[in-house]
Amino acid sequence: MSWIDIGHIDDIPLRGARLVKTPVGCVAIFRTAEAEVFAASNACPHKAGPLSEGIVHGQKVTCPLHNWVFDLNTGEAQGADEGRIATFPVRLEGERILLDGVAVGKRSAA
Repeated sequence: MSWIDIGHIDDIPLRGARLVKTPVGCVAIFRTAEAEVFAASNACPHKAGPLSEGIVHGQKVTCPLHNWVFDLNTGEAQGADEGRIATFPVRLEGERILLDGVAVGKRSAA
């Protein structure tokens, strides 16, 4: 993997998110209350709601438009909702957030 330093952990508030523009679209970087980080597509598959503006709770995010909930580990919709958001490898190295450059550099063949 080729890791890209995208910022300091404190650049993202607890239970918040920030956007990173990539060749695969906008990727939301989420920070949980426990200071864990996750990376996922910013668009809800239901109506393209901006997930970075949603509510982060535990290791999940709730879409701000229609309250769909997604697991940030798997991207799977929770409860009765069906769908999935793309997730991307991300890690903390000290207090720096690193995003997998290979995963977010892939372009669609379509």
